[in-house]
Amino acid sequence: MEIRHLRYFVAVARHLSFTAAADSLGVAQPPLSQQIKDLEAEIGTGLFERTTRRVTLTRAGEDFLKQALAILARAEDAVQRARAIGAGTAGILNVGLTGSVLTGPLGRAIQQFALNHPDVDLRIHEMSPDRQVAALKSGQTDVSFLRCPPQDVDIVSVLAWTERVRVVLPKGHKLGAGKMMLADLRDESFVFLRLDDSLFAKYLWQCCFEAGFAPRITHQVVESASLTSLVAAGLGVAIIPEFVSKLAHQDVVYRPIGGPPIRADVHALTTRPDNPLAGQFIALVQTLAGQTP
Repeated sequence: MEIRHLRYFVAVARHLSFTAAADSLGVAQPPLSQQIKDLEAEIGTGLFERTTRRVTLTRAGEDFLKQALAILARAEDAVQRARAIGAGTAGILNVGLTGSVLTGPLGRAIQQFALNHPDVDLRIHEMSPDRQVAALKSGQTDVSFLRCPPQDVDIVSVLAWTERVRVVLPKGHKLGAGKMMLADLRDESFVFLRLDDSLFAKYLWQCCFEAGFAPRITHQVVESASLTSLVAAGLGVAIIPEFVSKLAHQDVVYRPIGGPPIRADVHALTTRPDNPLAGQFIALVQTLAGQTP
């Protein structure tokens, strides 16, 4: 049984005339009659009562009509949804991220994208940087947002937005006022992003090294937002992306760093640049961030 058999059957059932049904379908009447006979033979029962004067549905035909209409409607829905997914107006978009990037333009982009694409199910997957890369390459996510993306031939990376860093100091710290350079922190204890799974953490460590010291790290965490709480608890100082400093805490101060700029730029990563949903979402993030797509 094929979809065309159902369409032929529905046309005859609506017109109760093989001739009129054939005209509506744009086919010859004899082949149409044969298709209906083949359908009845496959089902094993008659769907129409035929006389020289009229055509009527049998009881089996009346029930089959309901089922055929439902199947055709579902088939049409499937076609329309496939077209919408191909056009990037429907489907599922899985986004990998760390919580800290939501403090930038990404949070607004998620909200705006939902308004612009009501038929898209955008799913957020919060995970560490190394897990983001693995999820992206395995197809679990469609796009990820990372600082310091890996050099990987299987991953396409574009700049989503630019960002610098801030130093977080306990309130009342001696360096809380005046101009600060990174080298001024050489004698401090640091709370740091976890070096094992964050290229951004390794980059920050390298910046400290180039400033003339290796940071003395007392605690390591996955999320930049957690660093502020550790600083407030008196466990050290921290370097965080500037947008994270918007999560103000009364027991800390945020300070810019002079000298060569330390970057916390965020990149959008994909493995399938032909994914229209991912492409539209990345472009929206770039637009909201003032970054030319």
